[in-house]
Amino acid sequence: MRRQVPGLAETARDSRPEIPDGVFLVRVDGAQFRWHAHKPFYVLRLSILEPRSLAGQSIVGRLYCTQKAMWKFGWFLRDFLYDPELLAHEQVDEKALPGLRGVVKISHTVINGISLINLDGFAPASQWEELSAGPATSVPRSHPEEATR
Repeated sequence: MRRQVPGLAETARDSRPEIPDGVFLVRVDGAQFRWHAHKPFYVLRLSILEPRSLAGQSIVGRLYCTQKAMWKFGWFLRDFLYDPELLAHEQVDEKALPGLRGVVKISHTVINGISLINLDGFAPASQWEELSAGPATSVPRSHPEEATR
């Protein structure tokens, strides 16, 4: 038997508005390493600074630390101006990540009914004005490794 329950659909919706695909100026609010036998990763919590209409909202995504995905993790660290000395010694200090700023390009994907955020690209915060003026696809592909994926 089916019953009509007015207002039920409203309770099933996420109370937070979905962040659209695009390019955002963000600050790292937190990072936590998660060990997995085959795919270790960092969970990043990013706070949107620009565009102002979405300022303060959070983006949560993963960056994998596998041999195959290390180029992307390094790209993030370099463009967000992570300590070059720690980077040269192949060290990640989770306490040094909060506060770093940069530009991130995101997209959404659905896997097994779960909406996930992909961190598709990065750029230094100094390039925000240039990147925000163009279409969302304007993050430069300055990393040849990405073309071979």
